[in-house]
Amino acid sequence: MALLSALQERCESKCELCNQSEQLEALAVFPKSGDKTEEQVAVCAVCKSEIEAEQPTNISHLRCLTESIWSPVPAVQVVSYRLLSKLSSEAWAEDLKSQMYMEETTKEWAEYGETTVIHKDSNGNTLQNGDSVVLIQDLNVKGAGFTAKRGTAVRRIRLVPDNAEHIEGKVDGQQIVILTQYVKKS
Repeated sequence: MALLSALQERCESKCELCNQSEQLEALAVFPKSGDKTEEQVAVCAVCKSEIEAEQPTNISHLRCLTESIWSPVPAVQVVSYRLLSKLSSEAWAEDLKSQMYMEETTKEWAEYGETTVIHKDSNGNTLQNGDSVVLIQDLNVKGAGFTAKRGTAVRRIRLVPDNAEHIEGKVDGQQIVILTQYVKKS
């Protein structure tokens, strides 16, 4: 909830896509290429499930995008654009997407995230930003001079958007890149 409180002032405690005020969560938006900063949007449970779904199913709910595409917040525009891209079989969604106006850098950011890279742990479970994982073997951390021990929990991981085999997380206070083949979701 601490992450959400930072967004509350901007979004007035409503989903930034559909304006519902129940069950809000802060959702991390994949950063721009090479950018390490993380943007967040406040979304309701319904919008979050549609964002995370490979193919959205609640099409009538997503008609709320007719309003959210005009948000002055670039992260909201990016999420709206990506959802509309998933709905390419819907004529209304394609029309809406063609009407969107975004700064060039925002459009590049939105399109950068369209290349879907699925991160899976050693057991084949899909990983998401913010998940917790456990190391399944000792790993020598190059450049840091220590070994990350088997069984170490790594909380709040970040997925590397352009490489399905890499995640980022903190071990012993150091931000490191970890290969997904050496972790299991906890």
